[in-house]
Amino acid sequence: MNINLFKIFLLIIFCLISNVSFSGDLTLGKEKAAAVCSVCHGMNGQSTSGGNSALVPNITAQNKEYLIAKMKDYKSGKINHPQMSLIAQMLSDEDIENVAEWYSNIKISIELPADD
Repeated sequence: MNINLFKIFLLIIFCLISNVSFSGDLTLGKEKAAAVCSVCHGMNGQSTSGGNSALVPNITAQNKEYLIAKMKDYKSGKINHPQMSLIAQMLSDEDIENVAEWYSNIKISIELPADD
């Protein structure tokens, strides 16, 4: 009887753990961003094409879940983009999580114009 309860307990724990979304790894995200993403988005998430645009947006401090959703949309073909669709297909789900962790953790500050 105790063995069956123990098995049920382990099964419940396993089911709960498998549904937990594990946090991305910041260091691995930085490495992947440097190798793949920084060419267009820069390490700081600022577009390197001369400014924010629909083709190469700034992703500095963007919401992590938003970044994950968009990269998965590029990967699945839900969103079609000449470069991002190909790049996203090369990334594992873990890579996507890690890169999103990196760019979402960049801090920005806003300065209001001074009154004259």
